Amino acid sequence: MPKYIVLCLLLVQLKSFSQNQLSNEKPPIFPDCKTVDVSSLQQCFDAQVSSFIYNNFKVPQNVLNDNYKGKVVVLFEVDTTGTFKVMYTNAAYSELKAEAKRVFNSFPKITPGTYNGYKTFKQYSVPIQIPLIKQTKNTQNLVANTNELSTLEQAAKQEYNEVNKAIKPYASNRYSSALNVQFVHSDYAKFDRAINIVGANSHTASKPFLYSDVSQYYNFEEAENKLKKQAKTWVGKKLFNEHLVQLQGENYWFTIDPVFDLQVGNDSEGGNTYNNTRGFVVQGGLGKKLNFYSSVFESQGRFADYVNRYSESLKAFGPDPAIIPGRGIAKRFKTDSYDYPVAEAYLSYSPTNFLNIQFGHGKNFIGDGYRSLLLSDVASPHPFLKLNTKFWKLKYTNTFMWMKDVRDEVVQDKAFLTKYVANHYLSWNVSKRFNLGLFESVLWTNSNDRGFDVNYLNPIIFYRAIEFETGQGAGNALLGATAKYKFTDNINAYGQFILDEFSLSDIKGGEKSWKNKYGYQIGLKYYNAFKINNLMLQFEYNRIRPYTYSHNTIVLNYGHNNQSLAHLWGANFSELILIGRYRLNRWFADAKLIFGSQGLDYNNGTDNFSYGADIYRDYNDRPFDTGVKVTQGIKTNIFYGNLQAGYVVNPASNLKLFADISVRNFNPSATTSTTFKNNTVWFNLGLRTDLFNWYFDF
Repeated sequence: MPKYIVLCLLLVQLKSFSQNQLSNEKPPIFPDCKTVDVSSLQQCFDAQVSSFIYNNFKVPQNVLNDNYKGKVVVLFEVDTTGTFKVMYTNAAYSELKAEAKRVFNSFPKITPGTYNGYKTFKQYSVPIQIPLIKQTKNTQNLVANTNELSTLEQAAKQEYNEVNKAIKPYASNRYSSALNVQFVHSDYAKFDRAINIVGANSHTASKPFLYSDVSQYYNFEEAENKLKKQAKTWVGKKLFNEHLVQLQGENYWFTIDPVFDLQVGNDSEGGNTYNNTRGFVVQGGLGKKLNFYSSVFESQGRFADYVNRYSESLKAFGPDPAIIPGRGIAKRFKTDSYDYPVAEAYLSYSPTNFLNIQFGHGKNFIGDGYRSLLLSDVASPHPFLKLNTKFWKLKYTNTFMWMKDVRDEVVQDKAFLTKYVANHYLSWNVSKRFNLGLFESVLWTNSNDRGFDVNYLNPIIFYRAIEFETGQGAGNALLGATAKYKFTDNINAYGQFILDEFSLSDIKGGEKSWKNKYGYQIGLKYYNAFKINNLMLQFEYNRIRPYTYSHNTIVLNYGHNNQSLAHLWGANFSELILIGRYRLNRWFADAKLIFGSQGLDYNNGTDNFSYGADIYRDYNDRPFDTGVKVTQGIKTNIFYGNLQAGYVVNPASNLKLFADISVRNFNPSATTSTTFKNNTVWFNLGLRTDLFNWYFDF
């Protein structure tokens, strides 16, 4: 900027374009100059400016104490209303800059300058000598109007400065916006109690939540202010308290933050591990109804051996060796690592208080538990259109999603197969303690070139009926239900039920038919456990029968990118989860224990049957029709324990410093080339911008 000032001064220092040089131009006129001859107006203006500065400028005491000798350069403007406005100041002391601005802000309004009879703005520079001396002609005209200015031209010359004047102090508009609260289980625990107290007319299953919805029960700004550190420098504020860029105007606001996930660790089976993610996240609002979010991640990493093996088992068609679970397709990086770029974005529009519309590329979740049997966030991001309608005691969520089947056998012309999913979820607060939810989903492909079937755009129709109308095998429908009961403000129970196929006669027959494809979840949350504030304990049990989510038309499985759209484990398992979460100011600690059993396939050349865990397999490959039970096949006992503790470096960007240790025991009843006993102890230390859930508990 100083270089710019010097250049301006050099360009105009030879002479001032005043009235005696351009007969059709007049400078601004002070009241005492109105009787002065036209040829002397500029000199009178200069004298008045100099006199006003000399009489009003107060040299700060610390400048006097230092016996400072120098000058303050001020660029100022007299606009078309005759108002003085400071454009720029340059001085050795910040106190001198502040004093110069104060003096110029106290100038009275005068008659504005004119060009060819039209009012115009005039820009000048003036050096103020320190110590103060009386000066006569000391302004330099920074604008030479050699052509007639139209009204539009005059407005255009003011436009840039007018935009800058509209900037306001940033006021954390995110907390009242229609942006999503980034879905991270440990962070949602902060306000989980507040939105689940008895009597609250909240709906807590469809996630991620909107800030505007949660802020009715939880004060985000107050919570963030309690965590703010005393920081006086710009670096300190940006590191510990603020977004890197935060800007707010009259009808807009946005923030920009860097994204990091920098981890180093060690796996007892595979050696050193690491993750190196860099990126940025932009979020903001235009007006009161439209919000936007975009994040871009560039990552390289090598994980624990069991994660690497699982990632490579998900491999898509083509040369790329793996799919990182929950993230996306990965290229080979060096010889033993992966490169996996990811981008997520959405637009959020709320035309009324009861309706929010989102279109983007990301994930969604339905349920009150750690797992979801209906729709989870364990798969890779995908395109979606979501409508949330909320009124009375109801919230109705319609989600339309575009998925990919990336296996070799379904690829056509080297292009992945597109699948479409439409979900309905109705949440009803039956009483101040009891909530009931109803879920319906249908998945279909582009059979007969029907593309995205408009039949499923109807937001209140029953998908099962439409599925029959469009032809047998044209789609795969699922039905489900959720429930939640609030015993007290601190204790509530929740549950889910998923139904893929059901035969009442087979259930009555008691022969454990394969047709009975369903699963259920029961859970309990205990807030402020044992009267310890901010301690949450959670119990959850999940059980899903074999062949649930699968289909005889293998592309109609309930999956995306070789991953389940519901529970991470697929089907044919039972699982017990115990979770504890605690926060104290910026410190946090999370503990998780998982005890599970799952039945896996042999795939050994002799026994190639599907036992119901792999949702991507045709369920007609089953070994028998009756006697089907959970954990059939290779019964595998799985234990997973995780302890993570850390410190929130910056609450605004959710930057966390953490240490993490995981213990995993995988113990199958039989050994194959892909299923064998292994025990893992995995330690990590890292710095992460926490924006999504990682799931390594499989």
